[in-house]
Amino acid sequence: MGKSLNPKSEDPIALRIFESRIAAICETMGAILRRSAFSPNIRDRLDFSCALFGADGRLLGQATHIPVHLGSMAWAMRDLVDCHDWQPGSRLILNDPYAGGTHLPDVTLIAPVFREHGTRRCCGFVANRAHHADIGSATPGSMPLSRSLADEGVLIEPSWLYRDDALCADTLDAICGRMRDPALAEGDFRAQVAASAWGERALAALLDEWGVDGLEAKAASLNAYAARLARARFAELPDGCWRAADRMDCDGAGGTGPVIRVSLTIEDGAIALDFAGTDAQVAGNLNCPLSVTAAAVYYALRCLLPPETPACAGALDRIRLSAPAGCLVNARAPAATAAGNVETSQRIVDVVLRALAEALPGRIPAASQGTMNNLGLGGERWSYYETMAGGCGAASGSPGRHAVHSHMTNTLNTPAEVLEYHYPVRILRYARRRGSGGAGHRVGGDGLVRQFEFLEPARVTLITERRVYPPWGLAGGQSGAKGVNRLDAQTLPSKVSMDVEAGQVLTIETPGGGGYGRKA
Repeated sequence: MGKSLNPKSEDPIALRIFESRIAAICETMGAILRRSAFSPNIRDRLDFSCALFGADGRLLGQATHIPVHLGSMAWAMRDLVDCHDWQPGSRLILNDPYAGGTHLPDVTLIAPVFREHGTRRCCGFVANRAHHADIGSATPGSMPLSRSLADEGVLIEPSWLYRDDALCADTLDAICGRMRDPALAEGDFRAQVAASAWGERALAALLDEWGVDGLEAKAASLNAYAARLARARFAELPDGCWRAADRMDCDGAGGTGPVIRVSLTIEDGAIALDFAGTDAQVAGNLNCPLSVTAAAVYYALRCLLPPETPACAGALDRIRLSAPAGCLVNARAPAATAAGNVETSQRIVDVVLRALAEALPGRIPAASQGTMNNLGLGGERWSYYETMAGGCGAASGSPGRHAVHSHMTNTLNTPAEVLEYHYPVRILRYARRRGSGGAGHRVGGDGLVRQFEFLEPARVTLITERRVYPPWGLAGGQSGAKGVNRLDAQTLPSKVSMDVEAGQVLTIETPGGGGYGRKA
């Protein structure tokens, strides 16, 4: 067994090496998942995330993947650890938003790592989460304009995919059998298993090197270090309470857009956020489980911390979160959640940053595009999904970046060549939407234009935001341009599902970022 280490006397160089080795395991898990996956959504868009957790379910480390995936896992993992009978050779699969997931397309795989220590002992967990473009919804892309969770596809309550190192074939068959392309779906699930298997071996190797007590001591030291950095940075901020609100375009079911309200209190090196006053959960699918809200809050506040802060549980210990049960950002089952993960999460970031801008004038950027511009396409035997980039908000010292994914998404656009090779679609235009960034002393970033020609009839679903209320500027800077959706010459609403014919053209113009400061 490795030598036990005292967290208070941990060598800082050794601690940094430990952090890097944990992150490297997560990055390599991601590389294996990407190279093993069948679908462009995982292989080319990189819509997946990987992380390691301690035996107590606290975040040990993560790759630089997708904030909405990783923050929600960090929030929910401790409950998942406590609620299941973990055994060697087991792997848990789930996508239930109200049991540790986000929305149904995001499927999570969790595996424990055991080591003998007198008696059998669980020493940690490896986890990965991947977005499946088809999760069995009646609407291609599995991002429907749903009104309940049952409309959104296959609900996977936490279930054993492996037990005693053996695949539970009935579980996998029951899931894949409801997909448009069962073989492709199975390939993606097995890619997640392959990434998990490598992560299990890599974490086991660290245990062989350091021992169980040594690994736990290093994890404790890392968490303590991250907590000290967070407390010191938050203690530099002015004490007080600031409030902000922002409205979404619509509820996705024919109603008006709900309002998100937050009170942000800074006191004694800690930050508390209370979403009291936020509108009730809605009939459409903008609803968020609290895990997704936590992910957005963690992301926004993580941006305040020094760049060397480890991505572990200790960095989150000085953050407190509350939201009334049944409100938009703490929805109750069976409320639909497909867009909560991708659209409401973005608006939560916007409203938290708006409150921080009041507390920290000159240090917070204007609003970025505030949407993931979700597009689902498909036919009887094919299904495709992607998100699209847009403009970033300008800051006091720099203009906004053009045509990039921002905030809660960290994916790529699908290359035109890949899209055209796999699906009956042609990309007519893919360009920067010049002039869409908000004017100001610093100009907001431009969005993009992406134009699709359909080569055969298809079903199209759009779930987008910032088509009614533009991304806001700061300090006298102007708002960014609102996004625009069009089919041929017809302007479409921000959320719509429709059939299209061969030869029709869908145009998506994504929003620009807000400007900063008055233009001279």
